[in-house]
Amino acid sequence: MNKMPKPDRSKTTRRRVAFRLHAPEAESVFATGDAWGWKLKAVPLKRDAEGNWTATKYLPPGEYQYRFVVDGEWADDPACAERADNEFGSQNCMLRVV
Repeated sequence: MNKMPKPDRSKTTRRRVAFRLHAPEAESVFATGDAWGWKLKAVPLKRDAEGNWTATKYLPPGEYQYRFVVDGEWADDPACAERADNEFGSQNCMLRVV
């Protein structure tokens, strides 16, 4: 019986993706999206002294949708260049990983 090869999940096949948001008044910031099943606390961002929140993840090439969750509320990424309508009447950011 031939076994299917396992997908290569190493960082060499994935690309570095940085999430950034300036939210100096925020207590917590997370990124979430279809890459993480839209879990509200999927990607925690860390805050610096100037109120900039950042996180880095590695994703395989493809198209993804994401949003931020700031203090428990959905928030847009103001730096997002491309958006897609979602089923809730708002928009998700589009992320293309090549």
